[in-house]
Amino acid sequence: MIFDAIRRKYVVLTPEEWVRQHFVHYLINTLSYPKSLISIERGANYNKLQKRSDLCVYNQEGKPHLLVECKASSVPITQEVVKQVSVYNRTLRAQFVAITNGLEHFCWQVDFETRLFQPLQGIPAFNCE
Repeated sequence: MIFDAIRRKYVVLTPEEWVRQHFVHYLINTLSYPKSLISIERGANYNKLQKRSDLCVYNQEGKPHLLVECKASSVPITQEVVKQVSVYNRTLRAQFVAITNGLEHFCWQVDFETRLFQPLQGIPAFNCE
């Protein structure tokens, strides 16, 4: 078990949870994201199917800002994983999408008008403006 500071409870420490917890701490401690803007495993509907995002960070207006898909370190980041997070984001419409398995991290900025994903060099830091 590990204490999840976002959900404020102990959760089972699966390999995916290990990646999620480390990424949450990276967002908070390194990139200055406020804990209050981070949501874990929040549900969303897409084509009448219930989907859950691993992490969603909101901006100060309460709109999705960064959607993160976490995989266990033994799971390679493939095109199928990228497709999975992009499907989730069709409903949430976060400006940034990231995928991590704890060893590799990928992040894109989403342009909803052109439907293009622009790859970024890293995860954007929190911007309070």
